[in-house]
Amino acid sequence: MTTMYYYELKKSTKDVAQPYYFVLKAANHEVIAKSEMYASKQSALKGIASVQKNGSSETIKDLTE
Repeated sequence: MTTMYYYELKKSTKDVAQPYYFVLKAANHEVIAKSEMYASKQSALKGIASVQKNGSSETIKDLTE
C-alpha cells in the first residue's frame, strides 16, 4: 500500500521562541496543512501524533452558510 500522505517536521530560523512546526503533505508533495508553531520539538511531535489519532474523519462541516 502506498503512503497517501506524510509529515515533515521543520525548524524555523525566524521564530526563536517557537521554532518547530510540521507540514502535512500529500504523496505528490503538495502541502495539505501547516501546523501552528511549537516551542519544543517534542511538542511538535505530540501535535503530529494528535493529528494522526484524530485526523481520520469523513465528516465535512460546511460553514459557508
